[in-house]
Amino acid sequence: MKLTAFNSLNRTQAAEVVRPALDIPRWVEAVVDARPYAHHDALLSTARTAAKPFGAEEIERALSHHPRIGERAEGDHAEAGLSRAEQSAVDPTDTDVQQRLREGNLAYEERFGQVFLIRAAGRSPEEILDQLSTRMDNDPGTEQAVVADQLRQIALLRLEGLVTP
Repeated sequence: MKLTAFNSLNRTQAAEVVRPALDIPRWVEAVVDARPYAHHDALLSTARTAAKPFGAEEIERALSHHPRIGERAEGDHAEAGLSRAEQSAVDPTDTDVQQRLREGNLAYEERFGQVFLIRAAGRSPEEILDQLSTRMDNDPGTEQAVVADQLRQIALLRLEGLVTP
């Protein structure tokens, strides 16, 4: 959707456009309520500012919408389509990568009690696996900060594609 069209939507409609980028109500409201935007960079700047900081409950809510890395999101809703596109570099038929991701995801979930989240867009399967391994050494507080940063990156990339100049 073009920025001019986004600016002209009512609040509910605009929230529906933004929500697939990141389903955190406070963030969605901040992005929607700052309209109209004079330019695309202003939209992204507002979204970036609203994404700092994310609280633990907000992160938990956002993670509930993300499939495990290597697993394809089901459904035809916008968020599932975005997730599938972001993970397109992870070949579901590459049994070695899939096995390593399965094992890594399970170990991560056992250690941190949540799904492993990474901005997969633009990353190779090896980069994702390297990050998964590296982040296992984080303490819970450090990992929470890393996850929040990954959520910000994902949200901004998604928003950039959902609302275009």
